[in-house]
Amino acid sequence: MAYENAVLDDKELQESLKSINPKFGDFVTRVAGEAWGLPLIDQKTKALITIAVDIANQDHTGPGNPFGTHVNMALKQGATRQEIEEVLLFMCAYAGFNKVAGCFGTLNQIWDSL
Repeated sequence: MAYENAVLDDKELQESLKSINPKFGDFVTRVAGEAWGLPLIDQKTKALITIAVDIANQDHTGPGNPFGTHVNMALKQGATRQEIEEVLLFMCAYAGFNKVAGCFGTLNQIWDSL
């Protein structure tokens, strides 16, 4: 179920963003939708990059956190569990083992809920 634009084509994602705050949802949809519309990097790679950014930002828990959403985006774009786990392992070298450990914990909760 890969989208041509993982933000602009995913109405469920847009509604989720609006549920945080309507103006925030509209703003994120417009800005991120434009970024996701850039043509040179495919949607799956962009989704994996967002997971790496979440790890670097240590943004994987709490209300409104994007990590779970980005994992779901990656899965919708055709990423496998193994590819997502490899991104986490790769990020140990660049963001730190402790940051990745927390993300693996959250990722395991996501897998359990699927």
